[in-house]
Amino acid sequence: MADTLTNLVFGDINLMTGMVWLLIAIVISMIGGAISGMVIAGEEIGYGFSAMLGSLFAPAGIIPAMILGLFILNLIRS
Repeated sequence: MADTLTNLVFGDINLMTGMVWLLIAIVISMIGGAISGMVIAGEEIGYGFSAMLGSLFAPAGIIPAMILGLFILNLIRS
C-alpha cells in the first residue's frame, strides 16, 4: 500500500496506479453526471430518477477516454 501511495505522489503510472486513477475518474464522472442530470431533466422526470440516469450514463464516456489517456501518458513517459 505504501508503494502505491508513493507511486501516486510521484506520478509513476503502473497497473495499480492506473486502476486507482480510473476509479477516481469514474466516481467524479458519476457525481458530475448526477448533477447534470438533475439540472437538465430534474423537473420533467423527477430529480432522483434523473440523477440516477445521469450517474449511470456519465461513466460510459469517461472510461474509454481515461484508459486511452493513461496509455498515452505511459507511452510518453517511457
